[in-house]
Amino acid sequence: MRKVIVIGAGMGGMAAAARLARAGLSVEVFEASDRIGGKCRTEWIGDYAFDTGPSLLTIPAVYRDLFKKTGKRLELVKEIEPVDPAFAYHFADGTSFNFANVDLPQISQTLDLTLGKKAGDEWHAIMQRAEAMWDVARGPFIESELPSIPALLRRKGFLKELKQIAPFTSLDQITDHYTSNPYLKKIIHRYATYTGSDPRKAPAVLLTIAFVEITFGAWHVKGGLGTLAQALADRCNELGVTFHLNTPVEKINTESGIARSITVAGQVIEADYIISNADSEITFNSLISSQEKGAKRERRKLRKATRSLAGFSLLLGLDNSKVKGDLPELSHHNVFFPEEYDAEFIDIFDKNQPVEDPTIYICAPRDSSMVKGENKEAWFVLVNAPRHDPENGWDWTKEPEKYAAKILAKLDSLGLKVSERLDLMEFRTPYDLEVSANAPGGSIYGTSSNGSRAAFTRAKNTSDIENLYCVGGSAHPGGGLPLVGMSGELVAEAIIKAQGGVGIAKDYH
Repeated sequence: MRKVIVIGAGMGGMAAAARLARAGLSVEVFEASDRIGGKCRTEWIGDYAFDTGPSLLTIPAVYRDLFKKTGKRLELVKEIEPVDPAFAYHFADGTSFNFANVDLPQISQTLDLTLGKKAGDEWHAIMQRAEAMWDVARGPFIESELPSIPALLRRKGFLKELKQIAPFTSLDQITDHYTSNPYLKKIIHRYATYTGSDPRKAPAVLLTIAFVEITFGAWHVKGGLGTLAQALADRCNELGVTFHLNTPVEKINTESGIARSITVAGQVIEADYIISNADSEITFNSLISSQEKGAKRERRKLRKATRSLAGFSLLLGLDNSKVKGDLPELSHHNVFFPEEYDAEFIDIFDKNQPVEDPTIYICAPRDSSMVKGENKEAWFVLVNAPRHDPENGWDWTKEPEKYAAKILAKLDSLGLKVSERLDLMEFRTPYDLEVSANAPGGSIYGTSSNGSRAAFTRAKNTSDIENLYCVGGSAHPGGGLPLVGMSGELVAEAIIKAQGGVGIAKDYH
């Protein structure tokens, strides 16, 4: 029986582990922390539960397919619920409107009624372009290992595909091509931050995120997204995967360009295949010897890449019984834009400082299983933030409570009456994420998607070091629950093929 070692129990690592165990390989997972799931976790604090990583699931079929292909259906299927409206958008001038879930005509109609007929038509045209981009990018850029640039040039119909994707056009520029509406531009710019990127530099193809969200829907897992992580860990256990928690890997050992073993607590553990679910910066700059020639290309890419932005979050437990009278009713997902949205990117990417007046995202799930008691709400509040970088940028260990108080004051100024009913408050900085999830600088997705070559700066699934594979948000095809699930599938497929097996049929279109 061939042995596989997975470094890190994130969603991508567990997705690969489950598929490989089902294929008959012996799989062991080594996780530095005391829990599974990586950034995907639901944390209970007192009477309140919070999704402190992903708070939105798109393309749930990726995980339904994963469970189906590893033995039986996802038992949470009845617990994965559509969120409608998908998002509620609020603007500084008082304008507000909702985006319906999986209903482009309804969204266009809402924009017609709120912003005028022209806005609805423009949004529909933008989504048509996003769909065309998705159709082109899905095969070579998402659902398969990323080919080299020369291989792309040899693809049939490459020039037509290139024109559709517009790789040298930024998200900001393509938005200007379709609309000058400031409300629509703010919404589109936000899709850059989904990947930790700057809309002034991120490629136009990120429009596909909007298409995926509207087409495949926004979903919530009852009990929190961490429930999905636990279900995947349970499936791994059923298949015979062995987990070693609180067991950090010290080194990936190579010999003649081949990954042979790992070192844990001074002990060398051999394996036929090694999968790194660690951030690529840690994998290639810390775990692998600087003398290993097969890691040089990845190190060069890391030096050239722009790190993704980070996030500062508040975990708010609200007791509504403390307040008399009417309270604001929020949707599950809410975005409050400031008057000057562009200033946010100047603060983060140009000045490396916390945003003076940030866009505020609030996840306020209507899920009774995420609170204990009546009249209570658990809010996860997130604002974009610069990485933790004491030497060249911002040091998040210095007085973060002042920034937390500033965000809380902003919430009150929006009429949300948070302080009046506050029962619990904790905050998490980029430094906290760096420590808890081994995410350098607290970057949410490792490298950003800034620039036309950004996709090629992520770690390849099949590395240049033989028998070493990379999975997760900092590897191809990128971050977010659906993509890391696909990443796990690509790695499992590569290892199965390396043994002479057949590819894995996909079933999530």
